[in-house]
Amino acid sequence: MAKKEPKTTPVVTIDGPGGAGKGTISQLLAKELGFHLLDSGALYRVLALSVDNHGIGLDDEEALGILAEHMDVQFGASDPESPVEIVLEGEVVTQAIRQEYVGQLASKVATIPLVRSALLTRQRCFREPPGLIADGRDMGTVVFTDATLKVFLTASPEERAQRRYQQLKNSGNDVSLPRLEAAIRARDEQDTNRIIAPLKPADDALILDSTDLSIDQVFQQILHATKQRL
Repeated sequence: MAKKEPKTTPVVTIDGPGGAGKGTISQLLAKELGFHLLDSGALYRVLALSVDNHGIGLDDEEALGILAEHMDVQFGASDPESPVEIVLEGEVVTQAIRQEYVGQLASKVATIPLVRSALLTRQRCFREPPGLIADGRDMGTVVFTDATLKVFLTASPEERAQRRYQQLKNSGNDVSLPRLEAAIRARDEQDTNRIIAPLKPADDALILDSTDLSIDQVFQQILHATKQRL
């Protein structure tokens, strides 16, 4: 009798544009299932902030690749009621990386091959038993192409802008809703049209539009789909 191959550590990928609810749903799933959590968007945002802090130009690919490979970053324990605490070089940057200019810079940094290669290795290292919930823009299409379940979570730009606006206002930031919506549309344009790993659903992804759904409705649908695959 042939030896049975060991079961691969399960991964659920949740891709989609900013403000679709990926972060909240990912934390809820990780807590419910007891899985590890990877916020890949945070990795790119942290790198973008570090690039800005160190004054590295986007044309200096070698320096960007080295920074991506050796960046000193830690993620705190996840709690669905609050963002995962992120520490860069000893400083808490949880709120700082959510600024729109950081998101725009992250989108540009993410197109650089050496950066993507360095972060790809770091991201795949998060795949450990009992399982992983991976939140990002190319988790199902590039990083974990053999994922147990792939989800593409989206919502209208207007709804996503409103959600991000409320999130930033609650954090004490003075923001303009029209400018925020314009920035989200610009980021969408950048991410969907970039040559390297464009934002799009995997061919076998479960596509969910959360515009008119509550957090619990989205969570229950994805949890049900996940349990069917495990």
